[in-house]
Amino acid sequence: MTNPLQDPRFFQDPYPTYAELRSAGPVQQVPAGSGGHHSYVVTGYVEAREAFADPRLSKDTGRFFAGRPSGRNLHPAVSESMLATDPPQHTRVRKAVGSAFTAGPVARLRPYITDVVDGLLSDWEPGMQVDLVADLAVPLPVTVICELLGVPDSDRSTVAQWSNDLFAAGRPDRIDSASHSLAGYMAELVASKRSAPDGRLLHDLVVLGDEGRITEAEVVSLAVLLLVAGHETTTNFIGNALLALMRQPDALARLREAPELIPTALDELLRLDSPVGIATFRHSTEALTLGGTDIPAGVPVLIAPGAANRDPARFACPDRLDLAREATSHLAFGHGIHRCLGAPLARAEGEIALRAVLTRFPGIRLAVPGEDLRWRQTRLMRGLEALPVLL
Repeated sequence: MTNPLQDPRFFQDPYPTYAELRSAGPVQQVPAGSGGHHSYVVTGYVEAREAFADPRLSKDTGRFFAGRPSGRNLHPAVSESMLATDPPQHTRVRKAVGSAFTAGPVARLRPYITDVVDGLLSDWEPGMQVDLVADLAVPLPVTVICELLGVPDSDRSTVAQWSNDLFAAGRPDRIDSASHSLAGYMAELVASKRSAPDGRLLHDLVVLGDEGRITEAEVVSLAVLLLVAGHETTTNFIGNALLALMRQPDALARLREAPELIPTALDELLRLDSPVGIATFRHSTEALTLGGTDIPAGVPVLIAPGAANRDPARFACPDRLDLAREATSHLAFGHGIHRCLGAPLARAEGEIALRAVLTRFPGIRLAVPGEDLRWRQTRLMRGLEALPVLL
């Protein structure tokens, strides 16, 4: 049996595969590499929400891989990040940084985000062809998170490339190399913040480390995680959302004419084409039953918010963009204690970017046939490699 999640057609359009898996049951066993090992993939909405909150599904990757042979060489700042821990360690580290991404601090960032968007769009004119990924969806969140952390302007394109390389599916050597480059850079940046405080978020983490609330290794790991998570998913979110709207001109026109509807439309856009297709690694610490399927202890469990958000048992006509739909319960940001820390910031960036593009360029349309668009070759992320449009 082959793994349907590794079929090249899955990367281009995962939704038929998700639907086929779900039709056989909301939790299915799939092959995991060679050697007869298996994982379990969760495609049903109810089951995904339950799995996100189940403490028997651990995120402690170190515990899972301990004693297992591996040819990988990921830097610990990546392999042992907050995303790969359970309580109480996860609780302590998340608490240290969580306040920076609540509604108040994000609201104070909105003028800066608006300025960044204005700058990126300043040279755009009706009739031009631009790439909405390279010219907007990538630089906007990279610029914002780097500004928040205090990454110098001159280094931002380099760290963004390392971040992108962490998702190079099928290239473990490239992923491992990027993890060391990024972690090494962040370790040096942490040291510079200690000697030259600048009041940015990274310096705040240094202070927490000096106070003993988090370790030095956790400071570096958080810096890497915030950089990567702070822009990769938002890049996909913006690109996917704009593509969905151009594919449904009536919806695009509605938001252009009533941009005040954009904040509520974000949930439906996130639901329709979630920027994270399959959530980061989890494994069962004991036997459990989920969605009527018995899962043994010690196996990987893949929760697919991209599939759950199109479960027809939860969302009627799930493959259709419906701006009137109540979609706040979507799982694009996950659920439970690991729910995306940066969700408020991602929403702010998405809202401001969509409002600017839709209101300034009413004639925006795809510059190539939709079937010619290419998607990133990773099952974790769901995002376009490029989105060429005519303004």
